[in-house]
Amino acid sequence: MKELETILDTSSFVDELNILLKEGGVIAFVTDTVWGLGCLPDSKKGVDKIYEIKGRDRSKPLILMSNNTENLFPYVKLISKTAEDLMEEYFPGALTIVMEKSENTPDFITSGKNTVGIRVPNNEFFKKLCSVVDGHVLATTSANLSNHPSSKTYEMAKESIGNLVDIVFEDYGYGCAGKESTVILVENENIKVLRQGSINLPNNLKD
Repeated sequence: MKELETILDTSSFVDELNILLKEGGVIAFVTDTVWGLGCLPDSKKGVDKIYEIKGRDRSKPLILMSNNTENLFPYVKLISKTAEDLMEEYFPGALTIVMEKSENTPDFITSGKNTVGIRVPNNEFFKKLCSVVDGHVLATTSANLSNHPSSKTYEMAKESIGNLVDIVFEDYGYGCAGKESTVILVENENIKVLRQGSINLPNNLKD
């Protein structure tokens, strides 16, 4: 496959993007499931802006996404064998794994909970985006107003939240499947499905 060429290949734009994010900017982008909103994980200003844009209930946490599993490890306390096996099988892909967070994960991302969800989307543009963002991790949620349908195209994202965010990136031909990720909670070696999505997993599964 030809290497993906995007605005992210322009070093001056990448510099501006990282300055924007450090100042609390919020961006919208395609993933493999639905379109997402994101900011830097340590940016309370950016996280606050995401909740304001969506009208999102503050009791609902954001999740952390990256182009590489290893970039997410500092944000979780312990990777169990079960979680490790799931990552090996489903990352990159449409699975969000919720685990106990580490001290590196701010409470304002997790709504004060002691867990955090992590995911590595299987989308070439998103991977490239995270590869140029400082830290390579974004705090994210879906790019739509709360209680409205998830955005499944660039046009839907622009119409839904385009005038509320700092940048809506094009998808460069790498569209999304249109169905949300499956969310599971992993505690020790036990798995509980919190939301069935693109990947079908049995509930209360044990390794």
